[in-house]
Amino acid sequence: MKAIVQDAYGPPDVLELKDIDTPVVGDDDVLVRVHAASVNPADWHFMRGQAYIVRLVGFGVGFGPLGPRNRVRGIDVAGRVEAVGKNVTRFRRGDAVFGQGAGSFAEYTCARGSALAPMPANLTFEQAAAVPEAAATALQGLRETGRIEAGQRVLINGASGGVGTFAVQLAKAFGANVTGVCSARNVDLVRSIGADEVVDYTREDFTQRPRRYDLILDLVGNRSLSDCRRVLAPEGTLVLSSGGGGRWFGPVGLIVKALGVSPFVRQRLRPLVVTPSAQNLTVLTDLIESGKVTPVIDRTYLLAETPEAIRYQEEGRARGKVVVTAQVAATAG
Repeated sequence: MKAIVQDAYGPPDVLELKDIDTPVVGDDDVLVRVHAASVNPADWHFMRGQAYIVRLVGFGVGFGPLGPRNRVRGIDVAGRVEAVGKNVTRFRRGDAVFGQGAGSFAEYTCARGSALAPMPANLTFEQAAAVPEAAATALQGLRETGRIEAGQRVLINGASGGVGTFAVQLAKAFGANVTGVCSARNVDLVRSIGADEVVDYTREDFTQRPRRYDLILDLVGNRSLSDCRRVLAPEGTLVLSSGGGGRWFGPVGLIVKALGVSPFVRQRLRPLVVTPSAQNLTVLTDLIESGKVTPVIDRTYLLAETPEAIRYQEEGRARGKVVVTAQVAATAG
């Protein structure tokens, strides 16, 4: 099969389209013929081997000291079941599914049956591929970690990105008053997906506003911990998914600081930890099929163009999600 393979850490140029063996299905696995996958920050963190500390301790999640142990990039997948392991009873060959399977930038990927769910009936494969990692991150950040409640004032920093566009819609679905923070070019987009108020960070610093928020979901990590706490209600919750930690600690730098401060303050300062589950996918499917949540897709690339897709994602300017189809090259017209 064709797959995007990486044998060393580095920029998108280290990714190559190669012929490799089709994954072998384990007893608890599902072999999926990939129709589409989507790009996540994890893909370029793995690609570059960031942060360095993870290379030393991250063998369990696919990192190695000099190169990735899992050679094929990609997490999210939408496609059709090709084969199932002997312990899998939920799916049959031909079923349309979506979820997470390691190495989804390929023609086939192998996923745990517990990490997949039937695809929402009202989505295309490209739309469904945009959902699993980003929407589950938003869902768990707001519901499990943030303990969102109807009527709360919620601020989403990074409201126009892959996770942010889902977070805005989910927060509204949960009955919150939502403020989204984004750049000027994305103000209309964020407002169109349900934000009650939008802050253009090129003109206004949200941490200097007089308003206090019950819940802040920080998806950017570009403000200090003290700045964010300034606009957080006295017993509010700050959920952090990233923050500058340099080459060694990468996106977990701010999170480490928050964990150190949290025991000494009334405000809840929590890291966002995402665990893939079919249950979350079912919750998201219900919200999608009811029309409360719709994936926002910025660009779509062919499989052979995956390095460019990841390069674009890494620039941090994507509006919503970036999707890769399993089609290797454009067909002749």
